[in-house]
Amino acid sequence: MPVITFDYEDLYKLLGIKIPQEELIKLLPMIGSDIDDYDDKEIKVEFFPNRPDYLSVEGVARTLKGFLDIEKGLPEYELEESRINVEIDSELKDIRPFIAFGIIENVDLSGNKLKQVMEFQEDLHWVIGRDRKKVAIGIHNLDVIEPPFYYKAADPDKESFIALESVEEMSLREILQTHPKGKKYAHLIDKFDKYPLIVDSNGDVLSMPPIINGELTKLTEDTKSILVDVTGTDEKAVNNTLNIIMTSFAEAGGKLKSLNVVYDDKEVQTPNLMTKTKDVSVKNAEKIIGIDLTPSDVANYLANVRIGSQIESEDTVQAIIPAYRVDILHEVDIIENIAIGHCFNKLEPELPQIATIANENRSEVLDNILREIMIGMGFLETMSLMLTNEDQHYKNMRLEEDERVTVAQPISVDRTMLRKNLIHGLMEFLEDNKHEELPQKIFEVGNVVFLDETCETCTRDIKKLAGAVTYSSANFTEIKSIVDALFVNLGFKMGIESYNHPSFIKGRCAKVTGSGNWRFNDLNISGYFGELNPEVITNFNLEYPVIAFEVEFN
Repeated sequence: MPVITFDYEDLYKLLGIKIPQEELIKLLPMIGSDIDDYDDKEIKVEFFPNRPDYLSVEGVARTLKGFLDIEKGLPEYELEESRINVEIDSELKDIRPFIAFGIIENVDLSGNKLKQVMEFQEDLHWVIGRDRKKVAIGIHNLDVIEPPFYYKAADPDKESFIALESVEEMSLREILQTHPKGKKYAHLIDKFDKYPLIVDSNGDVLSMPPIINGELTKLTEDTKSILVDVTGTDEKAVNNTLNIIMTSFAEAGGKLKSLNVVYDDKEVQTPNLMTKTKDVSVKNAEKIIGIDLTPSDVANYLANVRIGSQIESEDTVQAIIPAYRVDILHEVDIIENIAIGHCFNKLEPELPQIATIANENRSEVLDNILREIMIGMGFLETMSLMLTNEDQHYKNMRLEEDERVTVAQPISVDRTMLRKNLIHGLMEFLEDNKHEELPQKIFEVGNVVFLDETCETCTRDIKKLAGAVTYSSANFTEIKSIVDALFVNLGFKMGIESYNHPSFIKGRCAKVTGSGNWRFNDLNISGYFGELNPEVITNFNLEYPVIAFEVEFN
């Protein structure tokens, strides 16, 4: 999860008061954080990715003001029209179609603030931007550029500029090929004939989204006015990101101004800091939280977490949600905030008044049998996360990317999708333990997740077992005997045929099938085994042969 670091003095300056360190340490978890580390000067705090507004010390201070009765209720932000236009090139519709701009004056980037702004920007790139694919942010020194601005599709060989932290002017294509950021994010735009570019009225380049800003608009501690651009492929995410950035700077005394974004068919003003409303039932809140509530209680607790409210009836309160609260989608989200405003520490735990008789869960019976078989053959069980990323799951395993279940708000670049096989997790484990003695024999029993072909919004879980062995003499015959022993112990006859799989050496991979009556009903088994391709082995930084199998049960 995202971790932010800030000095106590920076927080106290925003709060306007100094509170004891012990009180702060107790209070921060009540707003949904984990204390990662702290000393006498600074604190590291971890937040769930559904609260990107907490990725700056200003966002944290804003909520703490409510808990400390410094400022309660809905924050209000003044937004002045700058009357500056940003013209959008229609050719960007199929490249990177959406953009939002904002101006912030009276900024203070002295001390730790400049570093905090950069960290805030990168955290938002991960949490909302999906590593810049969905959203990318540019923050520029407004004093060195001249409006109006233009967001255009540029010829990568004819346009050039000096990229951030560079000294030589390069073409857009050269930046993708030679600049560290260009090489890292080239895959986002290199398939297009033209690349996105933001320029001012003099033709000076501000940014090449989503790759790199220009050196010209680099921020310094002396910068007093900034221009924020947010580009992306998701219009809602683009606008939400800009709102979070703008309101964060406003908490530190920044003066906010909007710009007119002019498309071919419409003109919009950004940022849009309008609030939204959602009704919450007092009875529903009582039932879920487990405490007695009145409409006034609900309004007061919402005020503690900086959400406005209006009492509509004896059972209904209308919550007024600020623009930076992008996590509130449903009534239960409002109820969660009521509980936070009440304070979780004040909730009394109760034992449920029910009697139960315990039995082994049917779904665990097969798992336990498989574990006994594998352990009996000398394997060590591993348990990996269901979350993985495209590089580990596809690229390192030599697989073509296909439809998959992705994470809407990933906690890091390493956890962006749900796994569709288990072998890559075993390979990660072997990579992390390559310093241990050989041979290594490991297995995992777990579920993988696929998109349901019969339903666009549904998924299906499949139970799988995978095993891997690595040492200098690991070979096809050995893994075949291991899979055969598995089938024999389950009481099934194994069917085998030749099979080509991208992760395995051609000619040293086989498909297996089997079926029979097992415990509760008929059980079908299918899968594959063999010697992993040397490219897969080196992708995981391993040095010895690896043999592996994976079978599924249905």
